[in-house]
Amino acid sequence: MTPRAAPQRRRKRNVDALLLPYGRTTARRSSHSVEENPAIQAIWDVVAQIPPGTVSTYGDVARAAGLPGRARQTGYALKHTPDGLHLPWHRVVGAGGKIVFPPGSSAFREQARRLRGEGVKIANGRVARSALRVDRLRGD
Repeated sequence: MTPRAAPQRRRKRNVDALLLPYGRTTARRSSHSVEENPAIQAIWDVVAQIPPGTVSTYGDVARAAGLPGRARQTGYALKHTPDGLHLPWHRVVGAGGKIVFPPGSSAFREQARRLRGEGVKIANGRVARSALRVDRLRGD
């Protein structure tokens, strides 16, 4: 008698999440509470103030929104932006000006395309230092 191999478990994939456009989530019922969160709204207000041709980092946006040390919350806020808000999400990059999406992904290409359309130079997945906005976004 041969030993029986343990059955391999397959990961359950959320097929709906794979079919949604980038930035949309399947849990739309939670978006209502996200829209009412004052911290998220503060982040959206700061992102809306970034002028064309300049970029800011996730950390700088969080700091300008009064949330120092919450760069990840900036990413969360941008991911859960309502469709009709039309925020310039592409003007927010990672530390040092790096585009945080995986190179070659559709999100990476879209952000690079939009930034280049505004005159921002990009090399090796990073925006030019001259485009990084280091002053306070809110003017506080």
